[in-house]
Amino acid sequence: MERDAAPPIRITGTGAYLPETVLTNAELRARTGLSDEWILARSGIRERRVAGKEEAASDLGLAAARQALAEAGCSPEGVDLLVVATTTPDTLCPSTASWIQARLGASRALPFDVSASSAGFLVAVSVARQYLQGGAARRALVVAAEVVTRYVDWGDRENCFLWGDGAAAALLEAGPGPGPTLLGLTLRADGRQADLLLLPGGGSRVAPITARTVEIGAHAIRMHGTHLYRSAVRRQVETCREVLGEAGVPLEAVSLLVPHQANLRIIEAVAARLEMPMERVVVTIHYTGNCSGASLPLALDAALRQGRLRTGDVVLLAAFGGGLIWGAGLLRV
Repeated sequence: MERDAAPPIRITGTGAYLPETVLTNAELRARTGLSDEWILARSGIRERRVAGKEEAASDLGLAAARQALAEAGCSPEGVDLLVVATTTPDTLCPSTASWIQARLGASRALPFDVSASSAGFLVAVSVARQYLQGGAARRALVVAAEVVTRYVDWGDRENCFLWGDGAAAALLEAGPGPGPTLLGLTLRADGRQADLLLLPGGGSRVAPITARTVEIGAHAIRMHGTHLYRSAVRRQVETCREVLGEAGVPLEAVSLLVPHQANLRIIEAVAARLEMPMERVVVTIHYTGNCSGASLPLALDAALRQGRLRTGDVVLLAAFGGGLIWGAGLLRV
């Protein structure tokens, strides 16, 4: 007996939130000594957003979630699953998803977090897809929320200028209807290189945070940028080609590339290897900075709101983050 075909998975609403406070390169110079020209040449970043003192990941995620639900015309009670991608949770326990569920009023939704760094949105979508295709849920709200600037060592000139705070959300529904449809999703990982991007403090290996751990910078992001650059470019290109092959979609059919906004040089290198002209690549890093797991959905939401996509267009998503975890997704609008 043949199994029923899995229902299509659609994005019926997206939302985004960036904190009000803007930190420009000129303002950052007073803190780090790095010039606007130097930062711009190495990253493509002109400014980034910084969460307010009272804002946590759930505050940012809640605003994005509300916008996504409003766009989809869905009430919070209509959500069955709430998956939050974050590496900067409000608390280690309970999950950031639990805080959002309570304030959102999504009383029927099962809430939990996934921690997959900058690939978090794609990982969360992958988890939601399994619930939706298996029939355990009809609507899944995926939120990526990051307050990365709380974990920056401003004396680390290698990466302190890269990071920004923000959140984005997408409501996924099973079954036919309007909205971008998920055509494919590929994820890969190599935990042997986990120390290339690391936030040592706060977990059970380096806990609790004390004056000594703060003094040695255990609470701050540590990154080996040169090694990550080469790996990020190669592996994003590989999974982009892989997901296209699995979906039977030629690269020429892709209307828009939406990559993780880690660094403009990485974005340009990935586009060049895919022979994708930059006018067909979404770039938001100049005003958001690297928002880790929220970067990709922030860029996708921007592309949709800017009218850069029309019905029938194919969108290629790509992400790479700590873990190491990387992947690519494919949507048809």
